[in-house]
This record gives sequence, structure tokens and C-alpha cells, in this order.
Amino acid sequence: MFSRIKKDLESVMKHDPAARNRFEVVLTYSGFHALVMYRFAHFMHVHGYKLIARIVAQTAKFFTGIEIHPGAKIGSGVFIDHGEGVVIGETAVVGNNVVIYQGVTLGGTGKDKGKRHPTIEDNVMISAGAKILGPFTVGKNAKIGAGSIVLKEVPANATVVGVPGRVVKLNGIRVDDLDQTLPDPVADELNKLNARIDELYRLTGVKKTTDGAADNQSIDQQ
Repeated sequence: MFSRIKKDLESVMKHDPAARNRFEVVLTYSGFHALVMYRFAHFMHVHGYKLIARIVAQTAKFFTGIEIHPGAKIGSGVFIDHGEGVVIGETAVVGNNVVIYQGVTLGGTGKDKGKRHPTIEDNVMISAGAKILGPFTVGKNAKIGAGSIVLKEVPANATVVGVPGRVVKLNGIRVDDLDQTLPDPVADELNKLNARIDELYRLTGVKKTTDGAADNQSIDQQ
């Protein structure tokens, strides 16, 4: 436990240019505080002291704004930056050297039992406000963009953005996948409206010109 706490401290120094020294991190960084308290709570949890573990976890949430279930499995060298609003569910697995920013949720969808939360492999970066929901894996070295909602497997070395999340880069190469096109509700409604207008032209017998307007001559003949 203490070796992992030490690696968490080193991760803060590595990733945050605002961290001037370790003493400052130990005293003032809420993300580091949350991880320290999580590691104690997790120790209690795996040794059967589940009520104590939950009390420690809730205390950590009260003081840091970060909610980590003591049943979650978190590797070493993890950095939670800012941290406010971070939620990590009971069956979530987080690998080594993962960076998590404020507002991130590693949650479930409410549809699964048993393993309900995501597995985050080593060296993943999850940007502010991202939501990763469900029992799937985010591969090593992946990057999740701010505000993304990820609902399916993410390959290693991928960059994911958007709602729903889609892969835009893989192994440093931009991905052009038409299957990942986001739905456009405005375009869908316009297409439906055009279809209704065409049906009206057909029923009334009015001819439509090439620019989509009604043919005045055909109207006069009626």
C-alpha cells in the first residue's frame, strides 16, 4: 500500500507543472488525499472490514469531492488532477500511470450485474468531464477527450472524442470511418419534411420544378 502511495506522489510531480514540491502535494492536493484514503479503505475492504471501508470512502468524498468505491481496483502511479466530481465505481479497474481529470465518471449503465464498470489499462488519460460507462476495456495508452461519453470498447493507442465517443486517431493516424458518423436530428427532420412535401405534390398532381418550387402552370391548369 505504501509503495503505491509513494508512486502516486511521484506521478503528481511528473504530470503537474504547478506542483513545486512533495510537501506541498501531501498538504494541498485533494486528488492525492483521495487516493491515500482509498488505499486504506481498499485494504479494509479486501480484509473483510467493509463497513469501515465505506465510512472511510464517504469521509474522503466529504473532504475531497472525489468518490471512489473501496471495492475498485486501482494501480500505482495514478494522478487525479483537480478531482472534484470524479466517481469510480465498485467493479472498476484502473491500471498503472493513469491520469484522471475532474468530473470523470467510471460508472455503469444499470443494465449489467457482476462486473458493471470499465477496466482502464495502463497509461490512459481521461480528460475532464468524460464518462466511461459499462463493463468494457479502454486499452493501453488511450486518450479520452473532454466531455466524451464512451459506451463501448476502446482499442489501445486510440484517441476518443464526442457523444457518443468515437475513435478519431489510432496509433497516431487519423481515422476516417463513416460508420462513426454522429446522428444529425436536424437533418433527419428536414428529410422527413421533404418526404411529406413530395407526397403532397403527388397527391395534388402539382409538378415540382428542379429548384423544389411548385410549377405555376400546372397549378393554373387545375
